Amino acid sequence: MTTCGRGLRRAVGASPRPTWRRALSDTRGRLKPEYDAVVVGAGHNGLVAAAYLQRFGVNTAVFERRHVIGGAAVTEEIVPGFKFSRASYLLSLLRLQIYSELELKKHGLRLHLRNPYSFTPMLEEGTGGKVPRSLLLGTDMVENQKQIAQFSKKDAQAFPKYEAFMDRLALAIDPLLDSAPVDLEAFQRGSLLQRLKSLSTLKPLWQAGCILGAQLPQYYQVLTAPAAKVSGAAAAGWTSPGQGLCSQTVAKVQVSSGGRVQGVVLQDGSEVRSKVVLSNASPQITFLKLTPQEWLPEEFVARIAQLDTKSPVTKINVAVNRLPDFLAAPNTPGGQPLPHHQCSIHLNCEDTLLVHQAFEDALDGLPSKRPLIELCIPSSLDPTLAPPGCHVVSLFTQYTPYTLAGGKAWDEQQRNAYADRVFDCIEAYAPGFKGSVVGRDILTPPDLERVFGLPGGNIFHCAMSLDQLYFARPVPLHSSYCSPLRGLYLCGSGAHPGGGVMGAAGRNAAHVVFRDLRSM
Repeated sequence: MTTCGRGLRRAVGASPRPTWRRALSDTRGRLKPEYDAVVVGAGHNGLVAAAYLQRFGVNTAVFERRHVIGGAAVTEEIVPGFKFSRASYLLSLLRLQIYSELELKKHGLRLHLRNPYSFTPMLEEGTGGKVPRSLLLGTDMVENQKQIAQFSKKDAQAFPKYEAFMDRLALAIDPLLDSAPVDLEAFQRGSLLQRLKSLSTLKPLWQAGCILGAQLPQYYQVLTAPAAKVSGAAAAGWTSPGQGLCSQTVAKVQVSSGGRVQGVVLQDGSEVRSKVVLSNASPQITFLKLTPQEWLPEEFVARIAQLDTKSPVTKINVAVNRLPDFLAAPNTPGGQPLPHHQCSIHLNCEDTLLVHQAFEDALDGLPSKRPLIELCIPSSLDPTLAPPGCHVVSLFTQYTPYTLAGGKAWDEQQRNAYADRVFDCIEAYAPGFKGSVVGRDILTPPDLERVFGLPGGNIFHCAMSLDQLYFARPVPLHSSYCSPLRGLYLCGSGAHPGGGVMGAAGRNAAHVVFRDLRSM
């Protein structure tokens, strides 16, 4: 959930409109026996893929096991009167093409752009009664340099060069996000014609190389080296006809005797036929649980089973009756939101030692004693999310191991003890926070797995490490959304380019599927 970025990526979120809910109610009870395409899972990538397919004229049905749609980006009223984006919390990476091509504004998506967008208050003792320092960053370069100069004039001077360096990297990577990766399988195993056709997939890579040029070694270091080393080195809408959206659980992918997908079997035993199936579920659920194993190569199954899904994140949603009042940026007498309240607020990260110690705790099977906390207050921009004068607070915290020391599982007592520890940390920066809490929802890694089907609680389905990115996502030779089983595709965060509320995986997969359908 990247919080920094450019343009649209600074959007803090979107207010839900009833468009999707109407579509759900309109299609209940009208499930047809056959579709061109079936999408498993109504997370945001699944919805994006289905919307594009429907836009291309492909008769599509979407199946979702939960009672609400949206996957990890769903909005739920957990505490009466308080609406939370329960797992994700920023519309930080949504592709501009999706926003425009699917006419999301027309269909009810409202963006709340943030400037400034990052606030880091300090805990400082012995300041003689002075307000502690803080770092507030936005789009104004001169103001950013003034903020940084409080801590390091050298870093302030270097900041424009650093920003230009990262902007260039983003410019190079950008085209890679909106197209299928290089098709290594076609290069290695395809016919001569398939190999020639696959050459076109090299274009985005060639463009990236041209942009980075002679600085490629420095960019490689940024992408591969530890953060401490790098920082030291470089200071169609859902009401369209034919669309089906059904709250039913898919039990398995149906395969013909010829080894081709022919639809899905639902939990109640009923069958829905289709030419293709797109899975927005994780690779593990898709290939290890939903797909009959006899139709998958053993080596492929073994690779999927070995995917790194470890996640150290616990999400806590909090309902409060007033805004947090930070020592470093006191509230106004009226308690109205100030610029820093709309930011991603970073706590317990004043120096790398704190971050390292928090990580070391988790390696020992213990929740961090001083967890890293990213705090957002969506209601500071959209007051409809909470009752008057009240707010919703989203806490993205780490590090919390999936399994506790001694092989113990999380229980209610341990969940609450960890949440209390997080609240104690926030209290140190914003006295009175604990007294403002009227409700909370705690999602440890096992909870994220149970509720949202995220393996290991990983919001990206599997780790965003170099060995699991681009033409190796989810595994080498199967990164172009296709799978070893003909007619079965991945369209979720476990496919290229990965996680975040981006929608790129869904969009790219839809284009690949449409291409294949035309050739059938």
